[in-house]
Amino acid sequence: MRNRLLLWSGLAAVVLCLAAGAGWLLSLPPAAAAVATRPIAQSETDAAIAALAPPERGSGWRRRPLIAIVGINDATETTDYLMPYGILRRADVADVVALATKPGPVTLYPALEVEPQATIAEFDLRHPDGADFVIVPAMSRDDDPAALAWIRSQADKGAIVIGVCAGAKIVGNAGLLEGRRATTHWYYLDELREEHPTIRYVADRRFVVDRGVATTTGISASMPMALTLIAAIAGRERAEDTARNLGLEQWDARHDSDAFRFTRPFALAVIRNTLTFWNHEQLGLELEPGVDEVSLALAADAWSRTYRSRAVTFAGSADPRRSRNGLRIRPDRVAADWPAAQRVPAFLDRPPAHALDQTLDAIGRRYGRSTADLVATQLEYRTKDRER
Repeated sequence: MRNRLLLWSGLAAVVLCLAAGAGWLLSLPPAAAAVATRPIAQSETDAAIAALAPPERGSGWRRRPLIAIVGINDATETTDYLMPYGILRRADVADVVALATKPGPVTLYPALEVEPQATIAEFDLRHPDGADFVIVPAMSRDDDPAALAWIRSQADKGAIVIGVCAGAKIVGNAGLLEGRRATTHWYYLDELREEHPTIRYVADRRFVVDRGVATTTGISASMPMALTLIAAIAGRERAEDTARNLGLEQWDARHDSDAFRFTRPFALAVIRNTLTFWNHEQLGLELEPGVDEVSLALAADAWSRTYRSRAVTFAGSADPRRSRNGLRIRPDRVAADWPAAQRVPAFLDRPPAHALDQTLDAIGRRYGRSTADLVATQLEYRTKDRER
């Protein structure tokens, strides 16, 4: 009798949980309908470029701007850290340095591990007057004391601070967003506004610049943000050349914010892919000398956001490989080769913007279109399918 009661109680609890889960799913909105984004007025673009002009430091100041990209060692977002570095170094309009708060490698999430070029303490010794620009990626913690104090100190010295994706939360916690117009990754928007109620959120813009602080939407917005910064430093022609090199046709701030939100298809894809744990894979990306940082970051990031797979880099030895622009990237595995069925291309021979589209197509072929859409939504990236 007692065992039967326990069994029925257990079944009732399961039914209640399933009913609650079904109710939650039904409460979520359906997939957002894509709408054509409106071009940004030239006057608005010109104003953003002017607002990002390198700070005036007086006579005798260095002519070549200095850009610092800062991360915490234990977990900094992959593409947020590597994409600005790769694009800005490719353009060759400034000195760009990748920093960490402490000595040792920077573990990027969801994939890759790199050796920073200096710590923040070493940077301060070499550049006591500070950077002209500080780029703040998303990090696993928004309240790292060393990162917050350093970002504040750089702003006090006159640096323009750029929060990429959820890096806006860190910029906000450093006290730099109060009363300013701003944006961030769609998933963290409510949290940012709750914690910093004086922020004036700007919808339908991939990036926003206000009084020495810039913020962007999701991960992929690093591209137009970096190109706008290049235009501010070296002129629009240099930015257009870099955009063509990256494979981008347009790079203004246009965006459809309503297209990116937590929907029923998004939740179902996460649940389905998580529950099929027996089909989870480790996929190999060969790490070669001279690898393009942007293409590698986008491929590793995308494949590691499917909830079915994780990208790992491999090389014939444990020695770090030097990237196209001088970053030392550590392989995750030492292996001469990788099983063909679990090896994925990074499309390193293609322009980075094309490589991302082709990676999403490859994810769709392997796991289905819903998984490719899941990844694109996390990256806050408008795919060709959505544009149609």
